[in-house]
Amino acid sequence: MDRGTVGSANQGRLKVGVRTEGRSEVVTPAGELDHHTAELLREPLDAAVERGRARLVIDCSQLVFCDSTGLNVLLAARLKAEAAGGGVHLAGMQPVVARVFEITGADAVFTVHDSLASALES
Repeated sequence: MDRGTVGSANQGRLKVGVRTEGRSEVVTPAGELDHHTAELLREPLDAAVERGRARLVIDCSQLVFCDSTGLNVLLAARLKAEAAGGGVHLAGMQPVVARVFEITGADAVFTVHDSLASALES
C-alpha cells in the first residue's frame, strides 16, 4: 500500500509503503522525513500496532533525510510497539540518516540492522 504524499507543496517528498512479511509489518519510507511529512509515517505505524502488528521493521534504505520530528515519530512508535509486546527494528539506514540517530543517542534505543533481510531474520 502506498500512502501517497502530503499537500502539493510537499509533492513527492515522502512516500511510505507498507507490507506484511511473516510476523513483521514492514514500513518503507522513501524520501524526506520531516515536520511536513511525518504524519505520512505516523499513520501506518499507529495503524499497524492497533491491528496487533507490534513487530515493526522500518526499511530506511530509501530514506534520505530525517529531522527531529521524524525521529520523534519513530520513538513514539517504539513506545507503542513495546507496550503491545513488540518493538521497532530499523534496517538499512543511509549514513546521513544514521548520523542523526548517532548524534541524538537514539541508535541505543532501537534495534538497528544493516539490511532488511537481517531485520526480518532476527
